[in-house]
Amino acid sequence: MRGLALAALIPALAAGAQPRWWMDEPVRLIQTNLRETDATLDAARLIRQVAEFPANTLLFGMGGIVAYYPTRAPFHYPSPYLPAGRDLFGEVLREAHARHIRVIGRFDFSKTQKAVYDAHPEWFIRKTNGAPVIYNGLYSACINGGYYHEQALRILEEALDRYDVDGLFFNMFGNPATDYSGNPIGPCHCRSCEERFRARYHREIPATPDTEYREFLADSAREVGREIGALIHRRRPRAGFFTYIQQFTDGIMSESNTAVGRPLPLWPYSASDNVNRARNSEPDKMAVNLCMSFVDFPWRFVTVPSAEIRLRLYENMANGGALALNMHGTMDQEDGSALIAARPVYEWHARHEDLYVGQESAARVLLLGGRGSAYRGFFRFLSEQHIPFAVADNARRLASYELVIAPEGVPPEAEAYVREGGHLLVAGTSPPAFAVGQPVRRWPRTQAYFRVRDRAAFPSLRDTSLILLDGEYVEFPPAAHALLTLIPPARFGPPELVWTDKVETDKPGLLWADYGKGRVAYLPWDIGSLYYRLSSQGHAGLLADVVDAILPHGRQLKTNAHPLVEITLMRQPKQGCTLVHFVNLTGHADTAYFEPVEMRNIEVTVEGSYHSARSVRLGRELAISGGRFVLPSLGAYDVVVLH
Repeated sequence: MRGLALAALIPALAAGAQPRWWMDEPVRLIQTNLRETDATLDAARLIRQVAEFPANTLLFGMGGIVAYYPTRAPFHYPSPYLPAGRDLFGEVLREAHARHIRVIGRFDFSKTQKAVYDAHPEWFIRKTNGAPVIYNGLYSACINGGYYHEQALRILEEALDRYDVDGLFFNMFGNPATDYSGNPIGPCHCRSCEERFRARYHREIPATPDTEYREFLADSAREVGREIGALIHRRRPRAGFFTYIQQFTDGIMSESNTAVGRPLPLWPYSASDNVNRARNSEPDKMAVNLCMSFVDFPWRFVTVPSAEIRLRLYENMANGGALALNMHGTMDQEDGSALIAARPVYEWHARHEDLYVGQESAARVLLLGGRGSAYRGFFRFLSEQHIPFAVADNARRLASYELVIAPEGVPPEAEAYVREGGHLLVAGTSPPAFAVGQPVRRWPRTQAYFRVRDRAAFPSLRDTSLILLDGEYVEFPPAAHALLTLIPPARFGPPELVWTDKVETDKPGLLWADYGKGRVAYLPWDIGSLYYRLSSQGHAGLLADVVDAILPHGRQLKTNAHPLVEITLMRQPKQGCTLVHFVNLTGHADTAYFEPVEMRNIEVTVEGSYHSARSVRLGRELAISGGRFVLPSLGAYDVVVLH
């Protein structure tokens, strides 16, 4: 199947053989985020640029805030720059399909013109004082109003009847928390929101967003998503529905982006995080993680570092997602560095596209998804330790994994998983409701230590007997033969008085429990956040030893690779092979991305029986014995194919 052309797939689709092209074909997507002034662009030239990049999917402006075709739907307005009688979207679609390029139409129903507000003010977000939300003359529609539930569907019906699109993407899906300038919008007080919220929660909408209000908006977006998805699948059964929610969609959109005011440190695993999470939360949907080329909203035409662009794209591929690059305007960029950086990655993907279809995670460890520093600390730890892992936002497939790690709360499904033989690692101040018993009390922020009582149990800590604690701690009754115990806060200054009042306790910092057929390890303190914040080798060593002790069959992959070489383990069931992806993160430093440092002689042992290993980047077979091979050199990226 190597180098399989998209042209060969489209006749099969027309015959009804492969209706889910986004899952069954290699996807190299370019998004040109159009301005209304781009309505005069040369369609043939744009599609030639896309084809030569080489991309095979175009995400292109269609309608919503601005239509790029002569719409007749009420309250829908073509770009004022669209020449009379011109159908730009139709031209682009014809040119693209002639070159066997997929087209996903982009809609944004979050805002529209004042004339719509004047006719139907009840469709729009209302502030606490009753005023609408206006940005650059556009009025923000409410996800619970008639614009989303009625008018948007009328607009989509016209578009779907007129154009044989391959998919539709929806930007800004729902009520945003802030406007483009970062100003908070606050809860909506339109009649629809007030009535629906009151009926559900038996109280008024809060003055500021709280947990219930955020849950309310998320459910509202899912409700509209269900309506839009049903319409798309009814009118264009072969077209995909793509937006930023997981439910009712065919592909889950996300972004790897930057912002000048974002807290440090930078998150170099952004693309891996987004794609891994999406692909393993909803394995039957494609993850489309857009590499946003620009620095921040005020600077949409200046790009992030070239090495950052490539890193994101390699991470997309290595975790089973689509290749996807976003730019504002057209492909005639005033700062062309993002396109120059991305093009070799797209060329690589086109030459080896058979490797990037039908990938599934081969990991035996599941990290339950979160959004905070505890989750990121465990994500970093697992990547640096080269422990293959999947990420999921839900607990539907726990039984597929040997070890489940819960850094930000334990789902109810975990009890049955452990009882039936699963292994669970929990960290933080939300203990599991089973296996470990009842806590004695919760300590507030505690600046203290844990004593390593048995170094034989922690081979990674052979040079230390102390582990740092800075945060909350949940105290449990003393455990027999505790391996880790609390040293409460003591004097830390002046030097003459440091630790002169030190007290040793039997309060456990790690609990082990057998439960049913399975086992639980619980660290009753937030080691994930501490590792994310401090990168202590003591925390990393402790976690490594706990993981090794609880994994029933040991590590799936062993290597001497540098911690900043990200290794993902994927499989292609139809091809009968395992893929070992290597992404070199050594070019990331503080707020900068540079070309990565070349790595040499990376030894890897993968569990399983393999008779061949081929480095795709080097174009050569590697000697393999007992699942062990050596990758002689690694630049930015490589993938080794195991059979």
